[in-house]
Amino acid sequence: EVQLVESGGGLVQPGGSLRLSCAVSGFSFGTSEMTWVRQAPGKQREAVAVITHGGNTNYADSVKGRFTVSRDNAENILYLQMNSLRPEDTAVYYCNAQKFVDTDLVSAWGQGTQVTVSS
Repeated sequence: EVQLVESGGGLVQPGGSLRLSCAVSGFSFGTSEMTWVRQAPGKQREAVAVITHGGNTNYADSVKGRFTVSRDNAENILYLQMNSLRPEDTAVYYCNAQKFVDTDLVSAWGQGTQVTVSS
């Protein structure tokens, strides 16, 4: 079965740091494009960081310079290092995996981990 499990969320003060992890199983991690997506109440869903199977990365302007996405293909784990956190970073952070099966693009989602930035 396909399973994506996020962890590492919690409560942190503004300016603090957190590292999120996403453990992937039942999905071809090494050939998948991985994305961190966040959702805050009353706000539009936002893809904050993307890393391709080849290691290329892209970031939303709102997190550029503060967040770093990486992947460990040997262990099938996706990471998001979050520094200089702001209250507006408060959201549920979801891990998304995408891959091609023949010509069809398929995706899988985790259940999310809550990040709260507050003093």
